Parts: sequence; C-alpha cells; structure tokens
Amino acid sequence: MLKMLLDYRILVPLVLFLGFAPFVPQPHLVEKIGMLADGTLHRPLDIFDLFWHSWPLALLAYRIFQDARTRLGSSQ
Repeated sequence: MLKMLLDYRILVPLVLFLGFAPFVPQPHLVEKIGMLADGTLHRPLDIFDLFWHSWPLALLAYRIFQDARTRLGSSQ
C-alpha cells in the first residue's frame, strides 16, 4: 500500500489537488505558510489545515530524495 502511495502517478496529482485546494481565492497551503511566517497560525484548525494540505508535498519530497540517493549510490 505504501509503495503504491509513493508512486509518482499518485503523488503528483495529490500534491496538485490536495496541496493547492481550494484554488480560489488563495490555496490553503499558501495561506497557512503565510500565516506561519507572520506568526498568526494559532488556531488548532489552521494548524491541522497546514498539515493536511502539506503531507502529499512531504511524501513527494521524500520520494525524490530516495530516488536521488539511489541513483547517486548506483552510479559510484
């Protein structure tokens, strides 16, 4: 199950749709990162929103890191 979730065909659409939904007026992820930078991210719902909309991006970053590490290790 985890291997299927870490497939790029699943991760990229998840990042695009869940990571940036809703698209109008401003994506939640952009809004919550701005709130975090401003120091106004205090409500539990806003903190949950930050984690909920960013977990696909974290998994994609993990997958890219693992692939890069594998390719660098096999080329030596």
